Amino acid sequence: MEERKTTILAVAGKGGVGKTSVAATMVRLLCQMHPGKRILAIDADPAVGLATALGVEVCLTVDDIRKAVVAQARQGDAKAAVELLGEARCQIFDAVAESRGFAFLAIGRPESAGCYCKVNGYLKEVIGLLAGSFDYVVIDGEAGIEQINRRVMEKVTHLVLITDPSRKGTQVIDTIKRVADELVMYDRCGAIVNRVNDPAMIPYIHIDGTEILAFIGSDSAHAANDIQGRSVFDLPEDAPVLSGAREALKKLEIL
Repeated sequence: MEERKTTILAVAGKGGVGKTSVAATMVRLLCQMHPGKRILAIDADPAVGLATALGVEVCLTVDDIRKAVVAQARQGDAKAAVELLGEARCQIFDAVAESRGFAFLAIGRPESAGCYCKVNGYLKEVIGLLAGSFDYVVIDGEAGIEQINRRVMEKVTHLVLITDPSRKGTQVIDTIKRVADELVMYDRCGAIVNRVNDPAMIPYIHIDGTEILAFIGSDSAHAANDIQGRSVFDLPEDAPVLSGAREALKKLEIL
């Protein structure tokens, strides 16, 4: 049997620039363009926005499983640590929810305020465990460089960096790109500039060393969608976020 080649897209960037919305839109496009393929969406951002953007109800998270295993061990469970870990790996598949042509997995929130280390380490194992079972994996990463720095997304095929036109936003993805060049194995990297309110701004937007895959303008339909709590699957086909994400995926030769 021919080995499955998995395309893994890691979506990263500054917080508050529409990163999760773009990641969710990419999942929708993959479902539309590759209906016979296995697609997995991973919400690796503890802000847990991807589930809402995709219209998925989360019942069990990766961190729920990790906490249960830790609790068993602390209570003096007679099972060997290796056996407990094996059970946890099996339970990961129970946390994968099936939705509209894709599967979904959420990392969940960390065990204490400000501490993401343990859950990030576990997430790295989960990505390695599950990725080979799917044709496409879209990871909505935590805002900033933490998961890149800790090599959570150590090996991906595509790194997609999301920013707005602000200098602060482009500086953040400059930093992410520099760190990723040292710590992440990827085949292609590119940026999407979101929330470009004035097309006249485009000639002045430049990101050193990173290809700009698409510019996405203001999107009133998407804003209304968010307010109403609807998913990206409810967006019209001509929504700017869909057009921009489609252009980016085509340039990456994924669509």
